[in-house]
Amino acid sequence: MIDLTAAQIAEITGGTLIDGADPATPVSGPVEFDSRRITPGSVYMALPGARVDGHDFAAAALDDGAALVLAGRPTGGPALLCPPVEQEEGTQRNASYLDNDPDGLGERVITAVSRLARYSTDVLVAENGLTVIGVTGSAGKTSTKDLLGAVFSRAGATVAPPGSLNNEIGHPYTVLKADRSTRYLIAEMSARGQGHIARLARIAPPRIGVVLNVGTAHLGEFGSRDGIARAKGELVEALPPAADGGVAVLNADDDLVAGMAQRTTARVVFYSATQGAGGTADYRASDVSLDEVARASFLLHHPAGDPVPVRLGVFGAHNVANALAAAAAAIECGLDPATVADALTGYTAASANRMDVRTRPDGLTVINDSYNANPDSMRAGIDALVHAAAGRPGKESWAVLGQMAELGEETVGEHAGIGDYLADQGVDRLIVVGAGPNQDALARTASARGMQVNRAADVASAITALSATHPGDVVLVKASYSDGLWRVAEGLHADARHTQPSPSTRPSETR
Repeated sequence: MIDLTAAQIAEITGGTLIDGADPATPVSGPVEFDSRRITPGSVYMALPGARVDGHDFAAAALDDGAALVLAGRPTGGPALLCPPVEQEEGTQRNASYLDNDPDGLGERVITAVSRLARYSTDVLVAENGLTVIGVTGSAGKTSTKDLLGAVFSRAGATVAPPGSLNNEIGHPYTVLKADRSTRYLIAEMSARGQGHIARLARIAPPRIGVVLNVGTAHLGEFGSRDGIARAKGELVEALPPAADGGVAVLNADDDLVAGMAQRTTARVVFYSATQGAGGTADYRASDVSLDEVARASFLLHHPAGDPVPVRLGVFGAHNVANALAAAAAAIECGLDPATVADALTGYTAASANRMDVRTRPDGLTVINDSYNANPDSMRAGIDALVHAAAGRPGKESWAVLGQMAELGEETVGEHAGIGDYLADQGVDRLIVVGAGPNQDALARTASARGMQVNRAADVASAITALSATHPGDVVLVKASYSDGLWRVAEGLHADARHTQPSPSTRPSETR
């Protein structure tokens, strides 16, 4: 963030300095919501949670050097008391990003931080030429954000933190990582209701907007894919006109995304992973091939000249589309296509538990895509599994799956559909982790289609069931984040007699 004083932050946020907070205190950032990450000069966001209340850690944050505490209530020490929040008209209230906020105290803090992020963005755009690139979609947001970060970093200092910092907490938190040296800010945007992406876009107005797809993730909140499309399209509506440099990057292979071209005054460019060399999309892939572990190579066609070769280091054919989206945004910002292709080729996954593919010394390959799941990403993971196993005659493909959350009334049917998809694709073995109607539908359908199905009550039981794997087999581990199935992948890599040491990829807990 830019350097400010406590008094300036109070004016920007509409808050009040209380209990001895010094208006002249210099504040340099960063902003943190985990008191354990506090460094001298930083800002501490005191957020309530289901297990702990961040307000209780305000004193510790100050002891560790926090220059300012943003609080929803007095903490007994110097702080900025954040003002009450009026609900925005036309926006569904979204408290799901907080574990516990019955009194709206956390929302006060988040709103204050959002105002601070908007002020910082406006200054950096006006005085330092910052470009904000927003990305949204039902699947692939974080992977594409990471690809964008890798590409844009070739042209200047870029903020694109690993992980899914894409909601009302993570978005302003990410925005405030930008400082006067930052040239590009990559903002991943998610939504659980109408108006949410529009609100995130007001925090850091994007000049470039990338929309990946409209699937069935969070179908329970939106009711239909058309509802999801209305929400995702808020990103392109927030872009400036073409005359002011606005560019919308849209997926031509998704009709609902392509239709968003009518909702923006920005310049529209399309990308396609399916049209090939002779297609009409501005950015296309041709000559796509996958190696033995489903890493894609292709020719990138673009409006700036001859096609350039790309060989991705990330896994899954679906990442061709993600790479095209990143390439389109970068080339539209003036980056050289050869540089873009080189950055895409040199990129390796930055965010944990997303298509992380490792082969143990004994030959067992583990595809860890356990960070999250929806029907589209589940099918993409299964495709990668099948492809990786296809080149290993006599070896088996194993799918270790939990449930997909937030699918609404269609959830049981969607899980049954994944059971059918597993059988259609020829997956050999299925381990279903957990108990409930979703897992029952998945297991029952797969079993009825003739698959070998094991039920595992928990992670430990799943790891035990995987003792039946053989060297050369391929294992996919995937579920929604709440199932915590990354621990299955960790378990497979934990035995030092069979694996080379590798760092844990389990997300750290915050308070």
